[in-house]
Amino acid sequence: MITRRLFSASAWIGLVTACGLPWWPAASGAAETFEVTHSDAEWRKLLTPDQYAVLRQESTERPFTSSLLSEERPGTFACAGCDLDLFSSTTKFDSGTGWPSFWAPLDKAIGTTQDKSFGMVRTAVHCARCGGHLGHVFDDGPKPTGLRYCMNGIAMNFRPTAS
Repeated sequence: MITRRLFSASAWIGLVTACGLPWWPAASGAAETFEVTHSDAEWRKLLTPDQYAVLRQESTERPFTSSLLSEERPGTFACAGCDLDLFSSTTKFDSGTGWPSFWAPLDKAIGTTQDKSFGMVRTAVHCARCGGHLGHVFDDGPKPTGLRYCMNGIAMNFRPTAS
């Protein structure tokens, strides 16, 4: 006997399969281990609710809301989750997208995974030390790399260079 629940579930599975959408919205890839780890409860205590949503749940901050968007002083952008240096201010540029953008990360600062959420394929960027979600990288950036690391400002802290 076909119940309403079984019919609805079958219809949803058929739609997902027909559209080529993933079964879940998270980034895909092999599980990695990270130097800095915390329980979910510990991350919630260490981070603000907005930082937690971005770094641990792969959310995205609203465009043009980050104070780091207009940050132009010399310095370093670090992970808000574990304080690992991620980007130098020398690689920051105004992409016009509403998020802080960089054309290159610091060496060994980030990792990437394939993100198949929302019916598209993108490259997600995470912190190499704690695995916190930072944003995405696209191939429409300026020279010399041609890359645009479009980062959530709330996922980072800025440390100005000492004068």
